[in-house]
Amino acid sequence: MSLAETINKEIITAMKARDEASLRGLRAIKSAILLAQTDKGVTDALTADTELKILQKLAKQRKDSLEIYEQQKREDLAVKEREEIAVIERFLPKQMSEEEITAVLKQIIAQTGAITAAETGKVMPVAMKELAGKADGKTISAILKSLLA
Repeated sequence: MSLAETINKEIITAMKARDEASLRGLRAIKSAILLAQTDKGVTDALTADTELKILQKLAKQRKDSLEIYEQQKREDLAVKEREEIAVIERFLPKQMSEEEITAVLKQIIAQTGAITAAETGKVMPVAMKELAGKADGKTISAILKSLLA
């Protein structure tokens, strides 16, 4: 079953349960999927990889907004963002812990032969490809900087 079909079923369930928080998040996902399907050049159904990227983008947008709302002490808006993040993350693969990310990054550093922080450009593309969907780019970058410092 595709992500779009799953989302449609979840929307119906959320509507019946009158779960406004889930409904907001699910509708945002559905909207993003519909936009991606109608983009120029898209002829076939979305691949699982494309769907994953859409979900990651939505989660990142919500996290960035959450950070801003928390800085501005807008708890009313922050609560809504947290609720939507929780809904979006239900459809994302489980995120890796910092220890797991560190272990993978150490292997990649050994493979690429990077030693200094100036060689981050060698490691980051490989790390992003290998950890796609399993870890946030900000987290990967922060851990990588500490390892190559």
